Amino acid sequence: MTANEIVAELKSLGSAAIKKVHAQHGAIEPFFGVKVGDLKKIQKRIKMDYKLALELYDTGIADAMYLAGLIADDAKMTKKDLQRWVDGAHWSMPSEYTVPWVAAGSNHGRELALKWIDSKKELIAAAGWATLSSLVSTKSDDELDLEELKRLLERVRKTLPDAPNRVRYTMNCFVIAVGSYVKPLTDLAIQTGERIGMVTVDMGDTECKVPYAPDYINMVKKRGTIGKKRKTAKC
Repeated sequence: MTANEIVAELKSLGSAAIKKVHAQHGAIEPFFGVKVGDLKKIQKRIKMDYKLALELYDTGIADAMYLAGLIADDAKMTKKDLQRWVDGAHWSMPSEYTVPWVAAGSNHGRELALKWIDSKKELIAAAGWATLSSLVSTKSDDELDLEELKRLLERVRKTLPDAPNRVRYTMNCFVIAVGSYVKPLTDLAIQTGERIGMVTVDMGDTECKVPYAPDYINMVKKRGTIGKKRKTAKC
């Protein structure tokens, strides 16, 4: 299928109700309001297609951009591709989900994440922290630099209160990810979360709440799944 054919299909699948929800979460036109379940049906048909993913993302249509992340061949993504994607992420869904998922699955995730978290642009910095969360959730502890993660937790502790809105959110998610997926650092992540306290984030016109990191990590502990990695960050 071509990108134009898929965009036409996405338009036909759009829902006014889903579009309203996406708008409440900050989606910027153009977008159709396609259910994630319907996007995954298309993903199942296409599987992976590097070129098509690039074309879909470049449409700027939010639904197509999300689908692009699902079908992207992460291993083929270049640093230039990923930088273009993060620069084009114009609201939280692509910046905190699509781009980080693909970056974490590429050969450039750690390098770009560390670059992005230093950005003065809120959505790019948020993408950097979200990429780090995706990395710790999918990479074995042997592939991670635990000393670096300790330094990043300390950076979160020191800088989160003064960080921009979405950066605060993704920093908090990073603490949760480290505590949940990196067993040797679980206690440190809980301590970091306790020192940060409850994180305040403007979630827009939604009922979404920001989780308290220690409570969330302890919930994972009770499930007995601390340190259990995911096969992919994509969902």
